[in-house]
Amino acid sequence: MRYILVLLLGLLLGAGAAYYLFVGAPRIEQRQLGARPVQAPDAGGDPPGTLVLTFDEKFFDTLLSTIFRDLNPPAFKLSGRGGGAAGDGPATEEGGVRYVAAQGGGCTNQVIIAQEGGGARTGVTLRDGQVNAPLAFSGSYSVFGNCVNFSGVALANIALSFNQPQQTLYGQINVQGIDLQGASPLAGPLVTTFVQTAINQKVNPLVIMRGPQLTLNVPVEASSGTVRAQAKDVRSEVKDGALRLHISYDFTGARGVVASPPPQS
Repeated sequence: MRYILVLLLGLLLGAGAAYYLFVGAPRIEQRQLGARPVQAPDAGGDPPGTLVLTFDEKFFDTLLSTIFRDLNPPAFKLSGRGGGAAGDGPATEEGGVRYVAAQGGGCTNQVIIAQEGGGARTGVTLRDGQVNAPLAFSGSYSVFGNCVNFSGVALANIALSFNQPQQTLYGQINVQGIDLQGASPLAGPLVTTFVQTAINQKVNPLVIMRGPQLTLNVPVEASSGTVRAQAKDVRSEVKDGALRLHISYDFTGARGVVASPPPQS
C-alpha cells in the first residue's frame, strides 16, 4: 500500500510540474492595474517637454544593499494565508512584500530573499535590452506533513508599465526559471511551483514611481503662480549598461501664489 501511495503522489506531482512547465505559473496581468506596457522611445526623438532619468547597475546595487543592511530581508508567504507563522517577529508590509524578523525555528512556509546564495547575488543587471533580476532565496515549506528546507536562485526579468490617470509607474517581476537546491526529487517540482507562484503573484506589482515622484510643481513667485507638469507618457530603454526612462509631460500654469509647505519638525 505504501508503494502505491508513493506512486500516486509521484503521478500527481509530475502532472503539476508538467502543467506549470507548459502553462507557467499564474501572473498578474498589468491591464488589471489599468496600466499599459512601457514602450521604447520613438526613433525620431523625444517630444518637447521630456525628462530623461538614467539608472545604472551601481544605483540598484546601492538600493538593494541598503535594504539588506538597514531592513529585514524581504520575505513572503508561500501559502497565501497571510500573516506570519507562529514564532514570527515584528513585521511590516510595503507594496505587498512582508518584512519579517529572523525565524526562531519551525516550518515558516515562506520564501526569504537573500543578498546572496547559491553562487549568485540578488541584484539587477541591465543587458540585452532587458532589466534582469537574479534573486537568491531560501525558505521552508510543509509538504505532506514534512518540512522541506530549500534555497536557490530565481532567474527573472522586470517589465515596466505606466498608469497615466494614477500617475504610477509599475514593475512586474516575471520568473523565467528556478535553480532549486536542498529539496528532494519528490518534493522539488512542488516546491519549485510554489516558489515561482509566490514571487510572480505576491511580490507583484512593484510600485517603481508614483505621483509625488512623477508630477512637477514649480512655484513662480514673480508671476504669482505655479507651473504644473503631469506625466503623459513614459518610455524606457536599456542601453550601455543603464536604464533610461523618458518621461513626457503636459505643462499647465496655475495663477495664484502657492503656499510653501510647513517646515518639518
